[in-house]
Parts: sequence; C-alpha cells; structure tokens
Amino acid sequence: MVKRTTILLEEDLYEYLIKESIRKYGSSKKLSQVINELLRKTLYDKEKVIQLLSEERVAHTTAKKFEEFRRELSRRMEE
Repeated sequence: MVKRTTILLEEDLYEYLIKESIRKYGSSKKLSQVINELLRKTLYDKEKVIQLLSEERVAHTTAKKFEEFRRELSRRMEE
C-alpha cells in the first residue's frame, strides 16, 4: 500500500536524487521510486550488518594451531 507524505530535503540531497532519477529512469518524475529504493537498500543493509554482528560465531582450533598463529602474529608485530 502506498502512502503519500511530504519531506523537506536539503538542496544537495534533492539535486542528487533528481540526477539519480534522470539517470535511472530518464525523468525526474520517478523521484519517489528512487527515494524508496535508496531507503529500502539502506535499511536492508543496516539490518543485515546488525544481524551478522549479533550472530554467534564459533571457531574451532587446536592448542597447537593457536600457538602457531600467536607466534606468527608476534613475529609480524616485531617487523
């Protein structure tokens, strides 16, 4: 369902959105579509990042592999 609203855009944002509308659709009449696409992508990407950061990650290693990693890291830090 589509909702109609009014937003106040700063000049530079308005110009960017108009240019993007013309670039993608050949007309400034698709401004709402461009705004919806950008908002959807931005919000989706933000949710995706939050989900990735909040997921439990489990790493499996052995004491020997961890010690090798630690020594290599120390060696690199000393260079």
